Amino acid sequence: MSLLDKFGTQRQLQESLAEMGGVAPIATPMDAIHSATSATIGGRRMILAGTNNYLGLTYDAACRAAAIEAIETQGTGSTGSRMASGNYAGHRALERALADAVGWPSCIVFSTGYQTNLGVISALADTGDYLLVDADSHASIHDGCRLSNATTIRFRHNDPENLDRRLARMGDDAHRALIVVEGVYSTLGDRAPLKEITEIKRRYGAWLLVDEAHSFGVFGPRGLGLSEELGVLDDVDFIVGTFSKSLGGVGGFCIGRHAELEFLRMVSRPYIFTASSSPPSIAATREALRQMLDGHALRERLRRHAERLYAEAAQLGYRLGTATPGPVAALVFSERSGAQALWQSLLDNGIYTNLMIPPATPAGLSLVRISLSAAHSEDDIGHIIAALASARC
Repeated sequence: MSLLDKFGTQRQLQESLAEMGGVAPIATPMDAIHSATSATIGGRRMILAGTNNYLGLTYDAACRAAAIEAIETQGTGSTGSRMASGNYAGHRALERALADAVGWPSCIVFSTGYQTNLGVISALADTGDYLLVDADSHASIHDGCRLSNATTIRFRHNDPENLDRRLARMGDDAHRALIVVEGVYSTLGDRAPLKEITEIKRRYGAWLLVDEAHSFGVFGPRGLGLSEELGVLDDVDFIVGTFSKSLGGVGGFCIGRHAELEFLRMVSRPYIFTASSSPPSIAATREALRQMLDGHALRERLRRHAERLYAEAAQLGYRLGTATPGPVAALVFSERSGAQALWQSLLDNGIYTNLMIPPATPAGLSLVRISLSAAHSEDDIGHIIAALASARC
């Protein structure tokens, strides 16, 4: 058995996908990007319906201008971690703006969203503590648990009763338990039952971290996420999010109700030993955040797109990952061949989406994931619906 033999399964998967021919469905090469919703793929111009650019701010003029000015005045990168030479004024200003937006005392900005969950979860929960994690959570959450010395307990996806039973068994130890859930789950687009979860959290005296990566900017009066939308912010202890979705950049953050969050800077290894985000990325994100907080029109446009697409897809007979419209529309198949065929059909019709197959999906499902953007036009949505209808013929 050689060191590399373990990759035999991955080799077979890659070979089977290559048999489709044409454009690769995994790690699809983008030859040129034209706008927030358009790119050239395989020599053809496509509608981008497989990005997480929910508010469409990647090509916003003010965000681009802020990034360019930051390059001119601060250079392309910090070349140091936040604990060394990479702690620029822009990083601190963005942290303050995020904390002020929620009205909490502390925020820490990380270099990626993935790194945020690694750094926050592993530092918050240590030996003698407990992590109660939704089984369908993002890989970064599960990896943060592995990096922690805490005891990890998984509960069934979106199952408050299952969470309740696990906390009940813990007795007084529930006071040392951190519940970790997502606002919107990126694979199926379903939402966490946060009202039920926060009630359970209060009853047992546990702590709650909500990853709002796919809901920040999308839900709530100011776009602060599903916690704000459902009116449960007062029962959340930590909000984690990313800049690479609604804010159109790269990086991540944790906002804390508790001022003690600041001490994580001294113990979080992913934070201490990673170079800080580049000045242009931080500058563009600050401008995107400003627009997000006042982005009622963008959120309303995105909501209309989601409601239209969900209604039409359901009428066409597609199985959706959730019945509640949101920025992620997952078309679910029990067999990989069905998902691959739809993905290829949409690509042939000039629409790029995401093909998601096991083992990256829950319950062995295969799906085509459509991500909507406020930057999509009504014609774009109409074209997507027409292509979905054509694929059913």
